[in-house]
Amino acid sequence: MDDAQTVNAPYEDKPLVVAGRPFNSRLIIGTGKYKTYAQNAQALEASGAEMITVAIRRVNLSNPDEPRLVDFISPDDYTFLPNTAGCFTGEDAVRTLRLAREAGGWNLVKLEVLSDPKHLYPDMAETLRAAELLIKDGFDVMVYCSDDPVYAKKLEEIGCCAIMPLGAPIGSGLGIQNPVNIRLIIEQTKVPVIVDAGVGTASDATVAMELGCDGVLMNTAIAEAKDPVRMARAMRHAVIAGRESYLAGRMPKKRYADPSSPLSGLI
Repeated sequence: MDDAQTVNAPYEDKPLVVAGRPFNSRLIIGTGKYKTYAQNAQALEASGAEMITVAIRRVNLSNPDEPRLVDFISPDDYTFLPNTAGCFTGEDAVRTLRLAREAGGWNLVKLEVLSDPKHLYPDMAETLRAAELLIKDGFDVMVYCSDDPVYAKKLEEIGCCAIMPLGAPIGSGLGIQNPVNIRLIIEQTKVPVIVDAGVGTASDATVAMELGCDGVLMNTAIAEAKDPVRMARAMRHAVIAGRESYLAGRMPKKRYADPSSPLSGLI
């Protein structure tokens, strides 16, 4: 970008930094629902992501008698983000992440505490309580939450290093259902805001980034696509395009047409 473009840019582009760790990619993908770990690894490479979530209760990390995630995706090459998928109480979530730290030395974690299995919305009271316990225990907590600006602020105030509001229910693929609240959370939050859950296709990821999110986390949208590797590549470009669009500053919406070429001075 040249100096003129930099001066005129409506927003300054800053790198994504989570708990002091810089990342070039603003896309985070998961490790669930892929047919094989090999396919997961191919999708990860195509996505350009540097961080990958690991559901500690569902992914094989240590049993040598079965395929292991680490045989295909190395924690030396990517930032593993242990998460508490499948936890419905604060105690389960805290216990799971303490075990993860003992097993792999992971300190940067993703907390989610779910409520009803039908909609998988986060139990925000339990999430807040578990986050406080984990932060006191020395964890850097990226937290999955509802798109509620009030709870998002509480989570930031207790020390969470990233706020991760849902775009829609987990695995639904419905896209960003409440852009107003997502925007409110972005405006009030000083740590990274990363949309987590509900993305279904590339345009959903672009919408999230155009709102001003610092990143997007997805799993099902890639893993359950007919061609996961191609979809991962599409998501990579979608996140970049959405970020560039946000930084460029969109034109104002107008009620009526406005000709691209001036009407005065016509021959």
